[in-house]
Amino acid sequence: METKEFDFKGVTLNGFLMLFVAIVLPIFAIWCIYESIVILDEGSTRWLGFTLLTVGIVSAICCLLILGGFLMLEPNTARVTTWFGKYSGTFSRTGFYWINPFYGTKKVSLRARNLDAEPIKVNDKVGNPVMIGLVMVWRLKDTYKALFEVDSQTMASTDGTMNGNAKGLMRALENFVSVQSYAALRQVAGQYAYDDNDENTKELTLRSGGEEINDMLEAKLNERLSLAGIEVVEARINYLAYAPEIAAVMLRRQQASAIITAREKIVEGAVSMVKMALDKLSSEEIVELDDDKKASMVSNLLVVLCADEQAQPVVNTGTLNM
Repeated sequence: METKEFDFKGVTLNGFLMLFVAIVLPIFAIWCIYESIVILDEGSTRWLGFTLLTVGIVSAICCLLILGGFLMLEPNTARVTTWFGKYSGTFSRTGFYWINPFYGTKKVSLRARNLDAEPIKVNDKVGNPVMIGLVMVWRLKDTYKALFEVDSQTMASTDGTMNGNAKGLMRALENFVSVQSYAALRQVAGQYAYDDNDENTKELTLRSGGEEINDMLEAKLNERLSLAGIEVVEARINYLAYAPEIAAVMLRRQQASAIITAREKIVEGAVSMVKMALDKLSSEEIVELDDDKKASMVSNLLVVLCADEQAQPVVNTGTLNM
């Protein structure tokens, strides 16, 4: 991902050192002003009094300026700096620092975030409406693009937050990620069928695609979100089902398919058992059967073995001649 981000190269001082200066300067300023008033009241060496007064006022102003330059950063946070509107780099060193207070700074978070997208209705490759959802882990990779390539600051300000508010900016980026993730999900789902409708094909489907579908979804998301400097760490389809209006029909189709498959297994087993019975009777010479009797026996055995209900035997005891 091409980046325009670079590290802040301006003057950076230790924050605790400048905090000490910020504490000492007001004391020094007050002493200078007090001494100047005393000297001016005495009327002697007025030039010294005006000099001390000037030094005291300048020290007070410097103190106020110093207070505006402190930066404190936690791990995986950064400050995007601008110099009167021009991008001046991204400050990402963890700790307590001081920089020129005339630099404008905006705080952003570089930590990983989750998106659990609600399932949406889309049409698959063959036109069947399906419900599909995703879960994604993403993080900010390029702070320049996040702030200056997309209008995240305006989106944040319309939420009632300040432009420099990190929560507002990240909330705006979350909204951008949500919209683009739904678009990528629709795009990927429209390229594949939900399943192969029990046909023996090697075509990739949403239900059987697994990692390949997830990898394609992740690639599409990275392609769309790179505009905002966002990196997709992981993306997975976490919900997949037929839409409610066709779910009942598809369930009956699956049930019918399962019944047919079961019947095929039953018939295959029954034929094997009948063949084994005939071979056993013939090899052990238990009874001699002609073709008509074999056909009748085969018919009876298949009825018994393939029936859904338990067969009711009829015992033939022979015919009594009066």
